[in-house]
Amino acid sequence: MSIRYHAASRTIHLQGKDTSYVMQIVHEGYLAHLYWGKKIRATPLTYQIPFKDRAFSANPDPSDRTFSLDVLPQEYPAYGRTDLRSPAYHIQLENGSTITDLRYVSHRILRGKPKLAGLPATYVETDDEAETLEIELEDALIGLKVILSYTVYEDRNVMTRSVRFVNEGNNSLQLLRALSMSIDFPDAEFDMMQLSGAHCRERHIVKRPLTVGTQAIESRRGASSHQQNPFLALLRKGAGEDQGEVYGFSFVYSGNFLAQIEVDQYDAARVQMGIHPFDFSWLLHPGESFQTPEVVLVYSDEGLNGMSQTYHKLYRSRLCRGVYRDKVRPILVNNWEATYFDFDADKIEKIARTGRELGIELFVLDDGWFGRRDDDTSSLGDWFVDRRKLPGGLEDLAERVRKPGMEFGLWVEPEMVSPDSDLYREHPDWCLHVPERSRSEGRNQLILDFSRQEVCDAVIQMLSGILSSAPITYVKWDMNRHMTEIGSAALPPERQRETAHRYMLGLYRVLGELTSSFPHVLFESCSGGGGRFDPGMLYYMPQTWTSDNTDAVERLRIQYGTSIVYPVITMGAHVSAVPNHQVHRVTSLQMRGAVAMAGNFGYEMDLTKLTEEEKEIVKKQVALYKEIRHLIQFGDFYRLKSPFEGNEAAWMFVSEDRREAIVFYYRVLSESNAPLRRLCLKGLDPMLDYVSLEDGQTYGGDELMHVGLSIPDLTGDFQSVIWRWRVKNG
Repeated sequence: MSIRYHAASRTIHLQGKDTSYVMQIVHEGYLAHLYWGKKIRATPLTYQIPFKDRAFSANPDPSDRTFSLDVLPQEYPAYGRTDLRSPAYHIQLENGSTITDLRYVSHRILRGKPKLAGLPATYVETDDEAETLEIELEDALIGLKVILSYTVYEDRNVMTRSVRFVNEGNNSLQLLRALSMSIDFPDAEFDMMQLSGAHCRERHIVKRPLTVGTQAIESRRGASSHQQNPFLALLRKGAGEDQGEVYGFSFVYSGNFLAQIEVDQYDAARVQMGIHPFDFSWLLHPGESFQTPEVVLVYSDEGLNGMSQTYHKLYRSRLCRGVYRDKVRPILVNNWEATYFDFDADKIEKIARTGRELGIELFVLDDGWFGRRDDDTSSLGDWFVDRRKLPGGLEDLAERVRKPGMEFGLWVEPEMVSPDSDLYREHPDWCLHVPERSRSEGRNQLILDFSRQEVCDAVIQMLSGILSSAPITYVKWDMNRHMTEIGSAALPPERQRETAHRYMLGLYRVLGELTSSFPHVLFESCSGGGGRFDPGMLYYMPQTWTSDNTDAVERLRIQYGTSIVYPVITMGAHVSAVPNHQVHRVTSLQMRGAVAMAGNFGYEMDLTKLTEEEKEIVKKQVALYKEIRHLIQFGDFYRLKSPFEGNEAAWMFVSEDRREAIVFYYRVLSESNAPLRRLCLKGLDPMLDYVSLEDGQTYGGDELMHVGLSIPDLTGDFQSVIWRWRVKNG
């Protein structure tokens, strides 16, 4: 059993593979947090929470001045009953008050992991993979029931948390804050890591020590965003890539979020994560309930690498779904940077035919194929083929692409509508807006109101028609602006602040229905690149376009940062033309290929303009990736050198049986009279010998990991080296 209850001490102990999580029911039903960390025996803890009279910390029981919620480490703290720190939830009653008092009622232990209605979440394939603890808390005065859900995976260092609110009272309640988890650490001896950035500069690693007060990352943009990823980690002082304790928190949600850490007056650290309470509320009438999304918590005593590999394996196999979860991904060419909006069927066929000659497997038709879409000022929402460009329609084009042996894919942006579109002229109230205010535009577009069922139904019908009209096996689903004037014409005034979350629920319903109806289609998520690279989207679409920035140097940081949480198989990575269209840098085709191979490989350029020499290089890159892609997409990933710390970067992939490996090394700028450097590998079997596929030399696994490889003398800027290894006689 993974979960045990000790009645005498009223403690609940959850155990994962190498981790323990312990809580206790104390002082008339308050749920206290005792421990989360390295696995300990499942016996009752001798440790007791010390209680002490603290000045200015009020007491819920005036007769006991040693007990105050203001200093008690708690599992799901409330506002106003002596805890003056940040609450996990906040509720307004019909009388205007906002005080609640949750007490333990009961708990139950379930085999497996229940689904979350209407929400993405990690899952199990058999009930013996995990156990779930549901703790029922109640505020008897108002009839509020809160169910805290904890799932612990038997063979992983993973726990998931979520919360369900149920109004069993006689009056309506207004949820003002409903976070998915809260945990109180006894100290603040941590560094906080976050993944931050901007459009074309996503998920850069930022690390800072905790300090007294509140430190937070958040999105109020209506999407998880380029600016902040819904993830944070706490690193014990001295923890690094391969050593020390690391605690990870990842939110399975694609909309507004808050992740914060409050360090209190006694240096205790409260970590919280969930839907952003800013501009959020949810009305609960008697008998109604509200389910929060889940947070995935990971513990590692093997540094960041241990945490990352836990997330990678979980998200690759128990978050991503569908037939492509366990299939290698195709090598593609996308026409966006080759043609932008200026193309016709003949031009597309030429690019596709050239791609097939080079060994590429999939052609993706990007923006500009529908309505009268000659630029970004019109036609979003008019999902019918532009016969000026494609007189034979998608079916004809798809057949022309497929004839030489390519698959055919398509770009769509179904969440958006152009003011200059037939759809908007027919349904101007179908976009997010508020009465009597002008409607802000981003990229000349508005956002459809996915909180409305009829809008979602119309989008499902339109997209189903398109996907049924031609042999389409890939869809790139884009979303190119953030939310403003967040309001819905279909909701009453008291529910307007539900719009942003109802939008996400509608989006998840649309994605669920389409991906179920078209299981043969590989869906890739995109939002101006990596603006919605989050676990919520990966549940429906098993890969994401990592960034609109395809420059090889910039991609080193973007892909390295993304790998902190997300498996490489979820990252789209393409070779583009030079000068690069985002930063105008000229890098070698060799390095561009080596960087893009550390992801789902493809090209984003006009292949017909390549020289014969360049075509030979591309042929070799494509052939190499076909040999290594199973290792890249399903192997264990190790970071060797950080591009955030110097002029070099390196990473490697090792097969699950440790009998095969591939190493990528990158040097950005040339150095004068540079020192001789070595690169130590990771993840190999120290007792096995490995043969280099480049020169046939044999090295011991222990030698490669501890003595290392000599990095060859490289000439010029933007250089890369690839080494491949297989076990001798293996």
